[in-house]
Amino acid sequence: MAIKANATRQELTRLKARLNMAKRGHSLLKDKRDQLMKEFLAIVHESQRLRLELEEKLADAYGSFSLARAVLSPAVLEEALMVPGGAEEVSISYRNIMNVSVPEMEIVHAEEEKQDGVPSEFLPGYGLAVTSSDLDDAIEEFHGILPLLVRLSTVERTIHLLADEIEKTRRRVNALEYVLIPELEEAVKQIEMRLEEIERENVSRLMRIKDIVRAR
Repeated sequence: MAIKANATRQELTRLKARLNMAKRGHSLLKDKRDQLMKEFLAIVHESQRLRLELEEKLADAYGSFSLARAVLSPAVLEEALMVPGGAEEVSISYRNIMNVSVPEMEIVHAEEEKQDGVPSEFLPGYGLAVTSSDLDDAIEEFHGILPLLVRLSTVERTIHLLADEIEKTRRRVNALEYVLIPELEEAVKQIEMRLEEIERENVSRLMRIKDIVRAR
């Protein structure tokens, strides 16, 4: 939709100011979009690395659990797994990436008593007499996966937030580049042409008046 404006020098000055502001805004938004893309790609690569690491650790943990299930009776295994583990809390803070607030989550371990200098959180809650070392390995491996899951959740959420911001910024850049700036440039051009035409008409009229005055 073309911008309608009066062919006056005041309007021309106003439109030129809008045009300069739109161009500056377009440049800033392009820089923001490019920086967001760099951050986005770096975090995507981290997500891919975390997923591979998670798959490897899950495979090890399920392997240990399969061995434990093979040597333990279902009743013993069920009783051992019914024992609750230690309490875990997730701390959430926020950081800023190009004016995008993204979460930072991490596990906060509650203060627990230590046994023989070893934190009790690393000790299984079930009795060790009737279980196998494979079950101990599986429980410890699954416990070690939890921080990785929290980190991956943080990264995935950041990816979604940055993707939304990139899309919003891209739409704004395109709106300025392909709609507003061309319309402002066309409006400025039309007003300048109209003012030049008015100027030529005034000069022509003055010359005719001068000729009439000289003829008298």
